[in-house]
Amino acid sequence: MLRLPGFRLAAVAALAMLMMGMFSGGPRAATVGTVATASYDPLKVSNAKIETRDLVVRDESRKRDIPVLVYLPNVKEAAPVVLFSHGLGGSRNGNPFMGNHWAGRGYVVVFVQHPGSDEGVWRDAPPMRRMAALREAASAENFMLRVKDIPAVLDQLEKWNKTSGHPLAGRMKLDRVGMSGHSFGAITTQAVSGQTVAGRAIFTDPRIAAAMAFSPSASKRGDAKGSFGNVKIPWMLMTGTKDVAAIGDIDLEARLAVFPALPEGGKYELVLFNAEHSAFTDRALPGDREPRNPNHHKAILAIGTAFWDVYLRGDGDAKRWLDGDGAKSVLEPKDAWQRK
Repeated sequence: MLRLPGFRLAAVAALAMLMMGMFSGGPRAATVGTVATASYDPLKVSNAKIETRDLVVRDESRKRDIPVLVYLPNVKEAAPVVLFSHGLGGSRNGNPFMGNHWAGRGYVVVFVQHPGSDEGVWRDAPPMRRMAALREAASAENFMLRVKDIPAVLDQLEKWNKTSGHPLAGRMKLDRVGMSGHSFGAITTQAVSGQTVAGRAIFTDPRIAAAMAFSPSASKRGDAKGSFGNVKIPWMLMTGTKDVAAIGDIDLEARLAVFPALPEGGKYELVLFNAEHSAFTDRALPGDREPRNPNHHKAILAIGTAFWDVYLRGDGDAKRWLDGDGAKSVLEPKDAWQRK
């Protein structure tokens, strides 16, 4: 079986264990800081009910159905759009803490489910075969399916936006699209938003205006500068000092290699102290050793929202918050934050 060149994705396989209903929790940790400016608060959301829609994108050219879960804000005008790509073994139903918050901030949020590397990989396998099935799903074939899913979804969103009577008709501002994802979804995000292969941005979709990668990674066998040195749009990277998995070899070094290779201008990196791979999801993973820190989600939502507000809305207050002391106000002392 072909393997994805330059990426060892077994580490992201552990994320799929989240979908097996294995919950664990930890004591609440103290949060620190307050929003730095009274005029801008990225944690404030509307009290209006968030509407969700389960839809299916049909990519006729590949005879492929792509399920999506859409979080719709309670606003009258067309809203910017944020896409999210799940990790290996995940689904469109993961990370609702992000979907609800971003929709509460006025974004249409589209969670994309990738058949072949989604929850069906382990749900359809005997219990003793599940981890092996996940490793097999971390393949070049599934990577290619994923990176082609994103433009297919964007094409369909454009059609729905123009289709009278459709639930999404006129709801989306598709000249302002953000792309995001965790783990295998981060690799998907990197590929469609500017990462190059052999000097070419083969999978980049020009409709994506900004990107956010949770648990990003660079190839240990490749040249990070060659892969990321020509990224032309704003990128936000988030990882943790313990962002590794029980299997595989995507280590912290690979995650931290991305930011230094990016060009200057609209590039950010947040490294949460003691945050494990599951910190960017809703549930702990079996094998996690650190108690979940609720301030991690607070920081993820605050800084991530400010990033979208700056680069999808052009919000000047958000930029002053993000590039000033605002981001630091939601972090704990040992968290690391940098920008260029």
